[in-house]
Amino acid sequence: MRYTHNEGRKYKLRWVISITNLQTGVTVWLTGLSGSGKTTITTALAGRLGQCRYPVEVLDGDVIRRNLSKDLGFSKEDRMENIRRIGFVAELLTRNGVIVLVSAISPYEEARFQVRQMIGSFIEVYVNAPLAVCEKRDVKGLYKRVRSGEIQHFTGIDDPYESPIEPEVECRTDEESVDNSVLKIWDVLADRGHVERCTSLVQVESAAN
Repeated sequence: MRYTHNEGRKYKLRWVISITNLQTGVTVWLTGLSGSGKTTITTALAGRLGQCRYPVEVLDGDVIRRNLSKDLGFSKEDRMENIRRIGFVAELLTRNGVIVLVSAISPYEEARFQVRQMIGSFIEVYVNAPLAVCEKRDVKGLYKRVRSGEIQHFTGIDDPYESPIEPEVECRTDEESVDNSVLKIWDVLADRGHVERCTSLVQVESAAN
């Protein structure tokens, strides 16, 4: 599917979906820097999946930290263990036919490879935005706290982030809309038979009009 942009116009999605067959489970793993747009895309995609009555669960990195990984810090070993725990839960849900959306920074390629091997049915989504853009957004106020010295070992600043080498999807959130990012992921899900393809875009009046 090709996406085009016409000056002065915007598009909204019409989700024309019919579920004809039982779908197999899959994990969609969104990785990227804090502030890159992982949660925004995940929320939008989960809403579309739920709207179309697909079984969907969201595993958010911050929520997992507060409930399942309270005993872990932010060393490399602890970050690896946190991703392993998320992967374990995702695998259980995936093999029971659920579309699992994981939103977690997941900074290490090794950890992402391990959960890919563990889960099997796996789509990696690189939510890519430059550090300067993420820091400008700073939705949670974390970058400000890092720059003031209040937080240390922060991914992308004084801890590494290893960008995915060959993700199934790359979302450039500094250049594309949330709807376009969702469509990219939806197309891969459709190609693999997990969902029906979204069949149309509906042109609407520009906000400028």
